[in-house]
Amino acid sequence: MNKHCIVSFSLACILVGLGRPSLAQTPTCDSLPSERRSLVQSLFTSLHPYDGCDDTFARCLALRPPSKVVVRLAEDLCRQAKAGKDGKQIEHALAKRAQTMLPGGPRLAAQLDEATRAGAADAPVTLVAYACTRCPLCKEIIPALHAAVSDGPLAGKVRLYVRPFPLKSHPGASEGGLALLAAAKLGGFWPFTSLLYKQFDKFAPPLLPDWAATAGLDRSAFERILADPKTRDELVAAKQEGLRNKVDSTPSLFIDGRPYVYDVKVEPILDVLQEAYDARVGKK
Repeated sequence: MNKHCIVSFSLACILVGLGRPSLAQTPTCDSLPSERRSLVQSLFTSLHPYDGCDDTFARCLALRPPSKVVVRLAEDLCRQAKAGKDGKQIEHALAKRAQTMLPGGPRLAAQLDEATRAGAADAPVTLVAYACTRCPLCKEIIPALHAAVSDGPLAGKVRLYVRPFPLKSHPGASEGGLALLAAAKLGGFWPFTSLLYKQFDKFAPPLLPDWAATAGLDRSAFERILADPKTRDELVAAKQEGLRNKVDSTPSLFIDGRPYVYDVKVEPILDVLQEAYDARVGKK
C-alpha cells in the first residue's frame, strides 16, 4: 500500500491483484455496479461498525487483517445497497442490527420445551422463534432455520426453539398452534411442523390428524391431545408469554434473549446468527 493509501485510507486503494479496485474484499461488495459502489464507498468513509473496530469502515477495512465482524458488516451493507436501499436506509439498518446484537435492552423470559428444539443441545447460541402456523413468512423462515441448525452452516453453533403464537388475523392459526403442541407432546414436533409448512396452501383443520399420521405420529393420541382443554390452556399461556415479551408479529426471533429487530429474511438472519456465534466463541 503506497503513502497516499496510508494517509487517505481510500477504498480504491484496496486492490485485488491488478484488477478492479475492491471495496471490502467480499463477493457482494466487489460485484456492485459503479453507482452502488460509489454509495457504499461514501458510507464506508462516514459510518462506524458497532463491533470489531473503533474507526470508520474504510479505516477498519484497511487494517491487515481486518476484523471478521467488520468484513461481515461491510458485506451486509453492500447487500442492502445491491437491493436498492439509499444511504439513510442503510444507516438505519445498521443501527437496527446493532440493536439486535449489542447487550442491554429487554430480555426474553420464556418457557422453552426441549421437544421443540432443533440443533445440538450444547450449541452456544440460543434462538427462540415465536411462530404462527398460518404465517407466510414463517412458512419460509422456520424451515430454513431448522435446516441451518440441523445439518447446515449453523449446525453445532445454534439451537432453535419454537413457541406457538397464533395470530387472530390468520384463520386456522389456533388449530395449528394446538397441533404444534400435540406433536411436541408425542415427540414428533419437527417432522409434523415441516410437513405442516410444506402443506401450507392446503391447510384445513380436519386434515391435521391425517398429517400427524403421515409424520409418523399416533393419530388417536394426537386427536386426544388436540381436544384436551389442557392443550388449549398451554397455547393461551404461550401466546400470553409472547405478548409479555412484546411479540406482535411472526416470526419474532430472540437471539440469546435479545429481540431480533433486523431484516426478517433468511439470509440476514443466518448472517446475524453466525455473527452471534463468532462473538460467543471469540472469533473477532
